[in-house]
Amino acid sequence: MKFENKVVVLTGGVKGIGRCIKETFEKQGAHVCIIDVLDNGYFVGSIGNKEDLICFTNKVIKDYGHVDYIINNAKPIFKGIDSCSYEEFNEALQVGVTGPFMLVKLLKDYLNEDACVINISSTRDRMSQPQSESYSAAKGGLSALTHALAVSLSKKARVNSISPGWIDTENKEYQGSDVNQHLVKRVGKVDDIAHLVLFLCSEEAGFITGENICVDGGMTKLMIYHNDYGWKLGDEDYE
Repeated sequence: MKFENKVVVLTGGVKGIGRCIKETFEKQGAHVCIIDVLDNGYFVGSIGNKEDLICFTNKVIKDYGHVDYIINNAKPIFKGIDSCSYEEFNEALQVGVTGPFMLVKLLKDYLNEDACVINISSTRDRMSQPQSESYSAAKGGLSALTHALAVSLSKKARVNSISPGWIDTENKEYQGSDVNQHLVKRVGKVDDIAHLVLFLCSEEAGFITGENICVDGGMTKLMIYHNDYGWKLGDEDYE
C-alpha cells in the first residue's frame, strides 16, 4: 500500500469526485483530513474563509505534524454574467483560487519529503457555455496557479492540476449524443479522476510537475460542425 499512513489534506471531500478521492486514499491506508461546508467527521468550514482555513490547518498540524498531499477540490459557485453579483463572483474566486493558494501557503512549511499538490480544475478553464463566468474564471485561475506554485515550490513539492470534463457523480445511464460526443463513447466516472490523483501523488509520476492534465474522454478534441457527421445545432441555441 503505497499511501499507508500518508497525510492527505482534501477540500470538498463529502460528495462527488472529492468523496471518491477520499475513499480511494483511505483504501490505501492514508489519513484524509477534510474541510467541507457539509457535515463530515473532520472539519466543517469554507475554504473561502480565512479564519476557517487557519483553524483547519492548525488542526491538521496538531493532529499529524506534517502533510504529504494537498488536494484542492472544493467547488466554486456556478453563475453567469446575467445573474452573478459582485459579491458572488468574488466568493467563487475565494473558493476556487484564493482558498487553494492560502491553504498551500499555510501548510508549505509542513510539507513532507516527496509532497504533492493536486488542483482539481475543469475543462471549463479552456471552453465555456453561456452564463458560466464565475465557475470558469475560478477554474482558469486555478490552472494558472498550478504552474506558478510548481515553480515556487520546486524544492518542496510537485504541483499539478487535473481538468475533468463531463464526470457523472450520480451513477446515471447515458446514451445517444451524451456518449457519442466522447471519443471513448462514455461519460466520465469519479474513479477516472481519483485514480489519476493517486498516480500523480505516486513515485511513478516523480518527473511530472507544473502540468494540467485534461481528463474528458477526448471531448475537447472532437470538432463539431453543424450538419456534419449527424450533428445538428438549432438556431434557438443562440437566441
